[in-house]
Amino acid sequence: MTALWNHLISCNLSDTIRQILQKKDFSREDLIALLSDNNPENARLITEKAYKVKETVVGRKVLLRGLIELSNICSKNCLYCGIRAGNYNVNRYVLQEEEVLAAAEFAYKQHFGSIVIQSGERSDLAFTDYIDGLLQKIKKQTYGGLAVTLSCGEQKASVYKNWLESGAHRYLLRIEASNPELFRYIHPNDSHHTYEKRLKALKVIQQTGYQAGTGVMIGLPGQTIENLADDLLFFKDIDIDMIGMGPYVPHEKTPLVIDHGMIPSVEERVRLSLRMISLLRILMPEINIASTTALETLIPDGKKAGILAGANVVMVNLTPQKQRENYLLYKNKAGIYNDEWKDFQGFIKMVDRSGETVLWDKAGSSCHFLKKMNVLSEILNE
Repeated sequence: MTALWNHLISCNLSDTIRQILQKKDFSREDLIALLSDNNPENARLITEKAYKVKETVVGRKVLLRGLIELSNICSKNCLYCGIRAGNYNVNRYVLQEEEVLAAAEFAYKQHFGSIVIQSGERSDLAFTDYIDGLLQKIKKQTYGGLAVTLSCGEQKASVYKNWLESGAHRYLLRIEASNPELFRYIHPNDSHHTYEKRLKALKVIQQTGYQAGTGVMIGLPGQTIENLADDLLFFKDIDIDMIGMGPYVPHEKTPLVIDHGMIPSVEERVRLSLRMISLLRILMPEINIASTTALETLIPDGKKAGILAGANVVMVNLTPQKQRENYLLYKNKAGIYNDEWKDFQGFIKMVDRSGETVLWDKAGSSCHFLKKMNVLSEILNE
């Protein structure tokens, strides 16, 4: 009798999930139901729906990004981050200009089409001028053949404008938690770390003309399914162009480590991360979604799993080997002991195994962004 009852419940839940997936749009309650469901058959239905949307809208194609971790010097003290200013166990570094240009040249010659320059957050003139000079030299060195994404934190509007004019195309500024209370929980309580400043910076990035990206950590202490549903709606409400989100991976030298008893299991964080990718692909079919290194850190072939869940962007680390182990945002980060060539070859094999195709020599702009710009152009030309 118990087995029959459980079977009937399972059938009813599956019917509910199928009904939700047939909708053109999801409500908050729909997203909560889709995120909460642990039934393997329903997981398959959700993933298949997301992959079909991906295949129809952006294709079974993977956009390649070469990642350059420019510096681990950071003015912020975020409670979850391994390179936070308060972690005195970190060997701080800034890549030399020739190292950055060599990595960009490698990406260009290997037909990547795009790179990401990521760093700890600094807003001093020496740093902003350094980024400005690098952008101009990369543009000249590669004849404008590399699209550049920056992920360098909150800056003045004038700095964002200068970087755009010097050759940056996209900007990633992760909100990490779209719920203001959860945001404050994972950041110090001071004027240097505020939800309002983060949100304002994201809006300025969009207004400046960048393809704008953000993202969240999944499986934070105290985070709820409702929070994750709201994250997805937040991405849609602010009309974002690209997303980089993945499982929270703790770092032992951070204050948030004391709350590790509140963190979901590895399996649950992975499940939720893949589910978030799938649901976002259905909600926002035309945006770029990254399959992150954090996924690869927690499970073998994590990046492949992300692609099959609906992601279409993967990064290959081009940071010089001697500095990779110093850019540890979290523990046991995947790929820090591989050289760029091994990473590159491994990436190609991974894409082949997933049945996808790499787009070579392509900037890989967000279809969502391009569509917005075309609409804007039509309005301006009327």
